[in-house]
Amino acid sequence: MPPSRMDEPDAFIAIEQALEQLLRLNASRKVHTRRAAAAGVAISKPGLLLLRRLQEEGALSIGDLARRTEMDPAATGRQIRLLEEDGLVTRTRGSKDGRVVAVQVTPRGAEARRRIGMVGERHMEDVLEGWSLADRRRFASLLPRFVDGLRTVPYRSSADEMAS
Repeated sequence: MPPSRMDEPDAFIAIEQALEQLLRLNASRKVHTRRAAAAGVAISKPGLLLLRRLQEEGALSIGDLARRTEMDPAATGRQIRLLEEDGLVTRTRGSKDGRVVAVQVTPRGAEARRRIGMVGERHMEDVLEGWSLADRRRFASLLPRFVDGLRTVPYRSSADEMAS
């Protein structure tokens, strides 16, 4: 039987607080700006998200890109325009349907993404520098499990609590 909230109230509170701080850090424009500046790249946070997705999946239409990043299509279009102006992506018309525009990463965009990735990797190395190899491995195995649970385990209503 899994432990209940009553068994570990301090642990649940500590996890919730740390998770809130992590999410705020991840959403912070200041943190993103510092990372991009360390890489010598000027790119918005949404622009980086789009660039990353394009690099991982290859050329996509703006509509597909918006769906896969869960961004508003109009915002996606604006970000793509900025990335294109900076030479990080190009747009090409589809050969079968000229109305479909595919967006793809340019070599300059791939280099910008590589540099930002390297800054992130070095930062992660610095953050985990004092951790033992066992702690790093344990964290690496537990964090994806936790994220998967957040993604897949349904929320229970307060009525469910009263029924049990």
